[in-house]
Amino acid sequence: YAATKKSMELMAHSYAHLHKIPTTAFRFFTVYGPWGRPDMALFKFVKNMLEDQPIEIYGEGRMSRDFTYIDDLVEAIVRLSSVAPSEANRVADERVETLSHQAPFRVVNIGGGQPENLMTFVETVERVLGQPAKRKMLPMQKGDVPRTFASPDLLAALTGYKPETTLDVGVKAFVDWYLEARGELEP
Repeated sequence: YAATKKSMELMAHSYAHLHKIPTTAFRFFTVYGPWGRPDMALFKFVKNMLEDQPIEIYGEGRMSRDFTYIDDLVEAIVRLSSVAPSEANRVADERVETLSHQAPFRVVNIGGGQPENLMTFVETVERVLGQPAKRKMLPMQKGDVPRTFASPDLLAALTGYKPETTLDVGVKAFVDWYLEARGELEP
């Protein structure tokens, strides 16, 4: 997964360099929310809990992720759409990865920079649904990593914005949507 993302960034950088096309690559961090992919953890957790089935928790629950609510992701993309990479908006901060020196290209992390423990995520789902989950603890999946998180510094420097939706707010919004849309989602 990470290799394909990095490969895309390298190809986009090359294309921006060769054709002088301002290009921004986005790095999304564990995006969740309504209309998301049904193979993602939140979808599976809510569905299984409502059906009184166990949820699978990889890495024995010792992982952490920078969960990004979909509305925050959209807000960041909309704000970035008016800040095409150029020398005029190069961020002059050595702590922030910014514009490439060879091309009008940059990579922007979209996440809040606040990783949450996977078990905190599970407990939030339990609290919002008002029921405990049957937990099936599993080892790490091959190729997975124990911790991921964004550095939102470049996003904030370019747009004045960084994702801040809490798990409580985001998970509740998802569950409310899921419960309303559930008949349409299941075959």
